[in-house]
Amino acid sequence: MSFFADFHIHSRYSRGTSPGLELSTLSHWAGIKGIHVLGSGDFTHPLWFRSLESSLREAAPGLYALKESPLPSKRMPPREQQWRQPLFILSTEISLIYKQGGRVRKVHLLVLAPELETAAKINVALGRRFNLAADGRPILGASARDITSDLLALDDRVLVIPAHIWTPWFSLLGSRSGFDSLEECFADCSPFIHAVETGLSADPPMLARVSSLRRYTVLSNSDAHSAQNLGREANELDCPLAYDGIARAIREKRIVRTIEFFPEEGKYHHDGHRACGVSLSPPETRKVRGRCPVCSKPLTLGVLHRVEELADSDAPDAAPFTYQVPLRQLLGQVLHCGESTKKVDRLYLTLIERLGTEFHILQSAPVAAIAAVHEGLAAAVQAVRERRVRRLPGYDGVYGKIVLAAEAH
Repeated sequence: MSFFADFHIHSRYSRGTSPGLELSTLSHWAGIKGIHVLGSGDFTHPLWFRSLESSLREAAPGLYALKESPLPSKRMPPREQQWRQPLFILSTEISLIYKQGGRVRKVHLLVLAPELETAAKINVALGRRFNLAADGRPILGASARDITSDLLALDDRVLVIPAHIWTPWFSLLGSRSGFDSLEECFADCSPFIHAVETGLSADPPMLARVSSLRRYTVLSNSDAHSAQNLGREANELDCPLAYDGIARAIREKRIVRTIEFFPEEGKYHHDGHRACGVSLSPPETRKVRGRCPVCSKPLTLGVLHRVEELADSDAPDAAPFTYQVPLRQLLGQVLHCGESTKKVDRLYLTLIERLGTEFHILQSAPVAAIAAVHEGLAAAVQAVRERRVRRLPGYDGVYGKIVLAAEAH
């Protein structure tokens, strides 16, 4: 049976995250979403790692569950109970800032570890050189190549995955501080990199335009900073429910599909200048020579621009994927109110109680079954499944908007 996994999340010890991000909260929301394997997030942080050690038990080889299982939820139908309590896979994101080739590079890496003992070894090794307690996503003054070599020397089962590879400021291929290729970044460690993460502002067809990326498994994850954002991007796998099974699927490109944001909704899709409210497509940016037409400052070149710079193919085959708009976001549009309102809360919980997990509702529930609960939502879900939406691109840190066809003007 296939399952959904979200490998890249954070704890309350990362900057800009919800203070309520605890393991029990993550487990609860992952169950509601329909995520069966969830990244632990931030295992390099001393206090969070202590929580992982004290609160988790190994429930499958290399995967962990809460020692104290929550009681069955009254808000989930019996058929969904088997998916309610997720398994945690040990994960962390690290931020690397260093000089290479005469330029400052800023690269984020997602790291998956096969067991708590390996995570502990990583923490000891990195803790000798860097301050791991300052942030759940630690900043390390070392190259991506060297860190990868060090991690694999500790345990060759560790997976190192370049995170949100197109983001302008902190990524492998970013316009501001990245590289032009994975090989330039990782050098002789390149053969040990098996996957890349799309990020919210890109999708598999965009990655596939760069032929050198086609050999890598495409992964998508939420990078969630709050529990309700879990699964905004995710992966569907059909493999043994164990760390080694998941790792093999990643190494061998055996991902069923990824669940993607419409890339325009990501906050770095277009070029732009946030202070002046300027959002431009790559051709428009070229016309103004990369300068803000309002204040003349350099524009932040977005993901689409960077893809076009590196693209060497027009119509490649992309890795399998499906677009998805979070359920609360759809409800906010259907009910003409904010997605955090009580009105949305009530209908959201009713839908979960009646139909099952959020992923089931958005991906596979019959439209007629959704209509039996709310006809407007049924029409919205069908519109998203058929990609009948208006896309307003994000830029320079401003999220874009996905507007339902009926709402578009």
